[in-house]
Amino acid sequence: MKKIFIMRHGQASPMCADDANRTLTSSGISEVNVMSEWLATRVSIDAVLVSPYVRAQQTLKLVKKNQKNIKLEQISTDFIPEANSTDSCDFLQALIALHPENNNWLVVAHMPLVSYLVGELCPEQMPIFDTAAIACIEYDDNDGLGELVGLKSLSRI
Repeated sequence: MKKIFIMRHGQASPMCADDANRTLTSSGISEVNVMSEWLATRVSIDAVLVSPYVRAQQTLKLVKKNQKNIKLEQISTDFIPEANSTDSCDFLQALIALHPENNNWLVVAHMPLVSYLVGELCPEQMPIFDTAAIACIEYDDNDGLGELVGLKSLSRI
């Protein structure tokens, strides 16, 4: 049994022509810091998959301040906002199979992909994520299915 944590980036600057370069706002930084501390009290992350977009990279940088045992970090366009959730899920599952020594996985990505990714792993589940929210999935790597066991956000911790 593995645990997969799917995290939406913190609040970002308003939409603009160059979506990939949007940065976290001061509120977004605060959100991520709180959620990162919450996560660190519950789990030591082994592996991370992250979008190449600036706001996701900034989110991960803040999370890593509280996570000292990350062994694998993969940046991939499979986790950008308009990515195909089936492809994203396939990529995640392939990496889990290739790295069975890693039990606790974190994905840092964007809406709507984070919601769709939960739906791929946990059929019939597709929650809406607040900024910096984290879904926790207990994942059976034998059958490729998970169970959504929690969705935490600033208003729910």
